[in-house]
Amino acid sequence: MKIFGHDWIESERFYAINKANDIKKTPNNALLKIEGGLSASLALAKHCKMNGLRYAIGVESIEEAIFANLLEATYILCEKKLAKEIMPIAQHYLFDTQVLAYIKQDEIEEMAKAGVDGVVIVYR
Repeated sequence: MKIFGHDWIESERFYAINKANDIKKTPNNALLKIEGGLSASLALAKHCKMNGLRYAIGVESIEEAIFANLLEATYILCEKKLAKEIMPIAQHYLFDTQVLAYIKQDEIEEMAKAGVDGVVIVYR
């Protein structure tokens, strides 16, 4: 399980981007986070795929998760309930994209038991 944003461990940083020009402002081989989700940022996701860039993108449905995988996203970001629904589908279809759930710190065990690939700790 991958864990992003926990105080106990160092994790790779996400570099937020809104347009292709933002990529120039990030380090080489940075992990990009496309803001706005898949439906709002389809062109940017296609750009990342065509250029072999590592990126994470938010999804709001199973269908969007399937398309994010086909667009070679490194990570799918979603709420924990949706992550639990996506995981069996991702395993069945052997997604290369990993599913990350936004959670509170005390929900790590729940996500591990559900088989979710990883989590992003959100302090609310």
